[in-house]
Amino acid sequence: MSRQERSTRSVHEALPEPFRDAVDEFARHLAQVDNRSVHTVRAYVADTVSLLDHAGRMGCTTLAELDITVLRSWLAKLRTLGAARASLARRAASARTFSAWAHRTGLLETDVGAPLASPRAHRELPAVLRADQATELVLAPGQEPAPVLLRDRAVLELLYGTGIRVAELCGLDVGDVDAARRVVRVLGKGDKERSVPYGVPAQRALDEWLEVGRPALAGRSSGGALLLGARGGRLQPTVVRRLVANYARAADLPRITPHGLRHTAATHLLEGGADLRAVQELLGHASLASTQLYTHVSVERLRAAYRQAHPRA
Repeated sequence: MSRQERSTRSVHEALPEPFRDAVDEFARHLAQVDNRSVHTVRAYVADTVSLLDHAGRMGCTTLAELDITVLRSWLAKLRTLGAARASLARRAASARTFSAWAHRTGLLETDVGAPLASPRAHRELPAVLRADQATELVLAPGQEPAPVLLRDRAVLELLYGTGIRVAELCGLDVGDVDAARRVVRVLGKGDKERSVPYGVPAQRALDEWLEVGRPALAGRSSGGALLLGARGGRLQPTVVRRLVANYARAADLPRITPHGLRHTAATHLLEGGADLRAVQELLGHASLASTQLYTHVSVERLRAAYRQAHPRA
């Protein structure tokens, strides 16, 4: 258990009983009804515990006393403690979600969080590789048939070739690969399943990995995992992040992460003329607004090319 989780638990245990019960019911609703991920439930619960602890310090003893003034005071306190804009935006979203749930279940007479504004999170344009740099990265493991190198080639080809998240990649089983149609079945956020296509280079890398590399590393702990660590267990995201960084550094490429390769794949799809909604489906974005971020990347590249090439730029 992390230090933050221990802190949240201790604050939760110190809350008045009505507050504790509300938090526990809210957590069950998020996990079982809304089907939110473990990470999301943990974050929303921690935010709600913080909010209710602040409400208690302001003299509230029941949820009925929670109002917009308390919510705004909570955010203001977090801001004075140095919380980043992105963190404040997420916490405001947590408060609105809790308030809406409490209103629906009758714990609050009105949805007091509905008018709560949140600072717009500053979103920097994601770092992406050029197409030639991405190709150089996926070829970085070379052609040696060592099992770990075969795995690394499959990892890099799949990350760039599909744009899936690193956790989705590590969660793949052998049975999730449909080689005949060249698609992988991915279990994304909120346990939502989607099929994502991949190209011929990724298929070649997968074939070599499954035929030569995986059998050499597989053991009793492998189960059905598609990608394995050096000791035969399921490959972990931390290992993937490390190997991506190491290959980029060895190839003298810009610093890149698995998430950066996801950005790169999305950008190159859009620059190649792919439909925005198709890219949204491929990436598993719940909202088109998330995918639209990549159009800004493409525009920035277009603007840079214009400045460099146009006589009157």
